[in-house]
Amino acid sequence: MRIVLAPDSFKGSATAIEVCRAMNDGIQRVSHDNEVVFAPMADGGEGTVENLTTAYNGETIKVQVTGPAGDTVLAEYGILNGSLCIIEVAETSGLTLVAEKERNPLTATTYGLGQIITDALDKGCRTFVIGLGGSATNDGGCGMASALGYEFEFEDGIKIPAGGGSLKGLKVIKTDKADKRIFESDFRIACDVKNPLCGENGASYIFGPQKGATEEMLPVLDENLKNLAEVIRRDLGKDVLDVPGAGAAGGLGAGAIAFLNGNLYEGVKIIAELLELEDQIKKSDIVFTGEGRCDLQTLGGKTPFGVASIASKYGIPSVIIAGDVDSRLKASQIEGVIEIIGIKTEGMTLEYAREHVYNLISDATKASFTEFVTGFRGPK
Repeated sequence: MRIVLAPDSFKGSATAIEVCRAMNDGIQRVSHDNEVVFAPMADGGEGTVENLTTAYNGETIKVQVTGPAGDTVLAEYGILNGSLCIIEVAETSGLTLVAEKERNPLTATTYGLGQIITDALDKGCRTFVIGLGGSATNDGGCGMASALGYEFEFEDGIKIPAGGGSLKGLKVIKTDKADKRIFESDFRIACDVKNPLCGENGASYIFGPQKGATEEMLPVLDENLKNLAEVIRRDLGKDVLDVPGAGAAGGLGAGAIAFLNGNLYEGVKIIAELLELEDQIKKSDIVFTGEGRCDLQTLGGKTPFGVASIASKYGIPSVIIAGDVDSRLKASQIEGVIEIIGIKTEGMTLEYAREHVYNLISDATKASFTEFVTGFRGPK
């Protein structure tokens, strides 16, 4: 048989590559007469750089940039094939870079993201995949754009301070000094939320509280992003206010469209395309995928859903192996999935599951593959 292994990481327990190895171990315990293809996946979030640079034998670059709180942080990004750049926003502007008591979306900046983009442009990159998610910011990408040469000014010509708190006073965006290489490049933005920039479902109200926004801050941040959208529309000719996904990463979805000429995509679809996953899957007999926790959010386009969707196009069955599975999620809810297995069983502690994750994944894969090769009968 030809078997494709395309899991995401089990966050906090195993990388996607380690999950592939554990799955392969389970398959080899059943039979050695198979062709097994490793396709470690990601959805643009944590693990994307590591997974893709490893799968493509790429290069990991470390660079010092400005973090969300204005201090210096060491961030990583990946370069594949000499010209394709992979960036995780959390590396430069992430929540984990700021102590919880110090989080403040009024001042947090995405400036470091622009610095990484500049570094990659200097190294010859012209195709970018930028994974949104986990940001501590609410500046609509203005910090990023400032690092790339855009100028944001008050009415009197003074440049606005960093962060989402000063955007209400923004009167003009100047593009004269913007890095021209931006417009020679292709920016693909991995964005798995559909939130607009503003409103009750927008960047500030939905994601602001986890970034340190108080109840009093929320309407201020929302109005500020609304003003930014208006100035973008007037000065750049782009309407970003109601674009699905514009509110991702504190409005960075909107900023990517406005300042990078970027396009928003579901993260797993971009990664699958880069890995040429569809070509691998359509020649296979069965696909194993998975993630740390499968729940109803999986149906919204997370890695297992995306992988299974590709496989179902060709009538190829998929098995999902997860660290934990929400009892409300059934295999029948995802087309082509014949089984969803949670390795953390009733009574098992989380600590035990994490400590023994490799063997548990291997055992689950072995059991599922054994059942498949002996004649699987319908979804569970």
